[in-house]
Amino acid sequence: MEPAVSQQLLLAFIVFAIVGLYTPGPNNVMLLASGLNFGLRRTLPHVAGVGFGFAFLVAVVGLGLGAVFAAYPVLQSVLKYAGAAYLVYLALAIARAGPVATGDASPQPLTFWQAAVFQWVNVKGWVIAIGTITAYAALASYPWNILTMALLLLLLGLSSAVTWTLFGAALQSLIRSPRAVRIFNWVMAALLLASLYPVLTEG
Repeated sequence: MEPAVSQQLLLAFIVFAIVGLYTPGPNNVMLLASGLNFGLRRTLPHVAGVGFGFAFLVAVVGLGLGAVFAAYPVLQSVLKYAGAAYLVYLALAIARAGPVATGDASPQPLTFWQAAVFQWVNVKGWVIAIGTITAYAALASYPWNILTMALLLLLLGLSSAVTWTLFGAALQSLIRSPRAVRIFNWVMAALLLASLYPVLTEG
């Protein structure tokens, strides 16, 4: 028996997901920088890690982890500040990165697992995940609602990640000099740090 899906809620959820996934945030800033520094092909594991990692996060939260955080709010604070610390580390790594020369084995894009694990400390990701589960759970019966939302977030997340990476890769023809690449990376690092503002100022 196929689950009944509310077309109205489904459409509203898709709009919510597109806005949440395509607007600037830690994932997209890092993908943009990786696209410029490494190109699309080398960034594909990062892209896949973002898409699958976030969809898995939403599925796990929807299937019961949310109740754990409700019972133990301190865990949310631990994740929040661990995520903030990791974002500072990533921002410093991006700021220190220079142009990648052919055959240079030193700088590396994020791996699939690094990108997937990062979703668990990505504050914007948690906001979208919790918003998804709390606002759109009624689009179908449980657990089909969670599976439907996770699958849609996977597809939309992968398309968003590829789009931001391609945008960064397209900048390679415009940002050629080592100095321009460093300035770009500094700007990306600053944007990544700016994404911490809502976390650090939350009451």
